[in-house]
Amino acid sequence: MQVSVETTQGLERRLTITVPAEKVDTAVKSRLQQLAKTQRINGFRPGKVPVNVIKKRFGQAVRQEVAGEVMQRNFYDAVVQEKLNPAGMPAFELKKDTDGEDLQFVASFEIYPEVEVKDLDKIKVEKPVVEISDKDLDNMMDTLRKQHANWKEGKRKAKKDDRVTVDFVGTIDGEEFEGGKAEDFQLELGKGSMIPGFEDPIVGHKPGEEVVADVTFPEDYHADKLKGKAAQFTITIKKVEGLDLPKVDDEFAKLFGVEEGGVEALRDEVRKNMQRELEQTLKNQVKEQVINGLVESNQIDLPKALVDQEVNQLRQQALQRFGNQQQGNMPELPAELFEENARRRVSVGLLLGEVIKQKELKVDEAKVQSLIETTASAYEDPQEVINYYKSNQELMQQMQNLALEEQAVESLLAGAKVKEVKKKFDDIMNKQA
Repeated sequence: MQVSVETTQGLERRLTITVPAEKVDTAVKSRLQQLAKTQRINGFRPGKVPVNVIKKRFGQAVRQEVAGEVMQRNFYDAVVQEKLNPAGMPAFELKKDTDGEDLQFVASFEIYPEVEVKDLDKIKVEKPVVEISDKDLDNMMDTLRKQHANWKEGKRKAKKDDRVTVDFVGTIDGEEFEGGKAEDFQLELGKGSMIPGFEDPIVGHKPGEEVVADVTFPEDYHADKLKGKAAQFTITIKKVEGLDLPKVDDEFAKLFGVEEGGVEALRDEVRKNMQRELEQTLKNQVKEQVINGLVESNQIDLPKALVDQEVNQLRQQALQRFGNQQQGNMPELPAELFEENARRRVSVGLLLGEVIKQKELKVDEAKVQSLIETTASAYEDPQEVINYYKSNQELMQQMQNLALEEQAVESLLAGAKVKEVKKKFDDIMNKQA
């Protein structure tokens, strides 16, 4: 086998490979002889068909089949010989394939870039220091109360966080416009679900009153005819409802599965959940900063084949979220939607892989166990979740990969410039949201 390597551009390589005629012809002859033993052709006894007859009928197809196998096998031998690391599958082009002559083909592909991570000591990380205060816990308890509250009608003036039922008619230059009219429309004040200015005049008014809202549609409004237009809405308030919050008592605690210990036990459980979510959020924020620093300090060429693979994976994940992966009625989402994220993910994977290699990191099984337990702690029966993970090889592999990734991040964090900054619980959790 003769091999020549050509760098076309960047990470692209072009191998021209020549395979001796004897190897190809011998393989073709052997395949034809096998066919002669099994083929049934009129005028010949089973297994007695002459090879020249088989060659005449099947020779071209057999040679194409053999050529494909020869190209695959010799390509892998060639990349090993030339110490190349292909990223993605090659494109083969058969240049010469004639009986009695050397077979020649070209394989075009990309290779993995040579990655050398540097400036790791220049990575800067702001590490938040957060304590969950009693006030934070009280706020969370109020949130839980609101989640289990009922709407109660009143005759009072509307205020923020109320739910109002209204009729409205919208006009532009005194003329009603399509989509600007509704009856018995429910609106939660303060949610910002309407265009700016619509809710303002409702606050402070009672059922039965009529108010007027002067608004301007945003320039990025979904309806082209309304973009940037000044409009006026006449709004009739029909009903005002406020949240009727449940009392925080033993019965309230039972709504969350706390059968013993009452309110204090519920508060303890809520605090534990807040602490778990906080720790996970802080870890993710620090991890993101470390990875950002790694990527910014180490710009590398990315194989298009790997980026394309990642784009396809992100596209499939998006389809699954939309619930249309099996319906076949959704057009293919354009690659441009995912390319930036895909490029980042490929870059991070290559860089972290090099960190793992340089630091000779091995999977820490204790960390794998910790990750599984942390995941399981959010479920009603943690042990059942742990057992499920341990019985599923694919899930265990995912956890092992995640553990190794976190070990790499931790090793980078150990050498980074870390600055601790006190933060409030709400600031951290709101940033996550």
